[in-house]
Amino acid sequence: MLTEQKRWFYVALPVFFFWFFGQIDKLSISIIQTDPQFLQDLGLTGPNKNALVGLLTLIFTIAYSVSNIFWGVIIDKLGARKTAIIGLSVWTVTMVAGGMAQSYEMFMLSRIILGLGEGMMIPVSAKFISNWFNSREIGRAQASWIIGNYLGPAIGALILTYLITTYSWHVSFYVLASFTLFISLPLFMFLARNTPEEHPGVSQKELAHIRLAETTARTSEEKKSFLTNYRYWIVFFGNLMSSFIFFGISIWLPTYLVEAKHFSREAMAGITSLSWMFALCFVILGGFLADKKKRPGLLASIWFILCVLFLTSAYFATNPLIAGVSLGIAMGTQGGMFHLVNLFVVKYSTKETAGKAAGIMGFTNILGGFSSYIMGWMRDMSGGDFTPTIMLLIVTAALGFIAYATTLKKESEEIRSFHA
Repeated sequence: MLTEQKRWFYVALPVFFFWFFGQIDKLSISIIQTDPQFLQDLGLTGPNKNALVGLLTLIFTIAYSVSNIFWGVIIDKLGARKTAIIGLSVWTVTMVAGGMAQSYEMFMLSRIILGLGEGMMIPVSAKFISNWFNSREIGRAQASWIIGNYLGPAIGALILTYLITTYSWHVSFYVLASFTLFISLPLFMFLARNTPEEHPGVSQKELAHIRLAETTARTSEEKKSFLTNYRYWIVFFGNLMSSFIFFGISIWLPTYLVEAKHFSREAMAGITSLSWMFALCFVILGGFLADKKKRPGLLASIWFILCVLFLTSAYFATNPLIAGVSLGIAMGTQGGMFHLVNLFVVKYSTKETAGKAAGIMGFTNILGGFSSYIMGWMRDMSGGDFTPTIMLLIVTAALGFIAYATTLKKESEEIRSFHA
């Protein structure tokens, strides 16, 4: 049996670490911005410091989102493996540059280039999963790398807090760069290939299993261009809302815990890490239920309802621990949403267009950057109060629920037709 499961080693393992370390690199700013020395070194001490901190994430996500589109085209030309190696090389260099930054402008430039390099993560992963796994195991295959998406920051919050407290914020960047250079890059260079047909370690029996359901997996609607499929664009809008919530909470949660709820840095790291574990739980649960029930639209609607409920709990909570954990669970629901969105991308595209479909969908991350900036600006306008920003997140989650609710009737009809 092990000889017929090598796809999980050759592809799922490299992509897991790809996201494990990539997400720490991407979201390290949420922990680092709580360090007074970092703020002082970059001159982030004025009355508009929160907006400037938020701007760092905004410019990163603009670069990240825009580059998703051209990376999607490049992947379909060069293949996922070469694209991953190029992107990893870029962001290794930029992490070193970030650690060496001595001004706000220099640090911002490093974040822009990091965003350009990391923009290929979603298209690369979608392409690998589409090429290496058959339609009946897509949910588990997606979950195997999206687990890295959330396990990385959960562990990374603790690692970064230790490095900053023991050494400096500069050292944390150098350590993160070394993880990419010595772990992620070699895995893609020596283990992965673009397709199972190209890999000498894949048996004919495993290849037959991978290609088993190709001829019957897609309905006539799914064979159409994803650009003309209205449900793809509903998912696009829903992911705009999800990105706004997810980035808004993930970037500002550590600051919220330290400045608004007066947690120690160690307690902040613990709750932040727990929040990413909540996201991981929603990913695992979503992967299981999506494969079992075949109702990703229904699951997406439920995740948004839960997000509204926990954001409301955080808004009204007087106990700091309840407020912090409620925000963490709300963020976790949107971690589950990210997994479902990638299922939709594979469902509504073909193997030939998976890179483009994922690239366009990845553009929705741009709104996450705006949420970081908008929430920082709102804090400056309200004297550092987080209450207006939580109200904004509640409204955004409600819009996400309404969007996915419009897909439930069609999804239910498909399930009944399938079982008829």
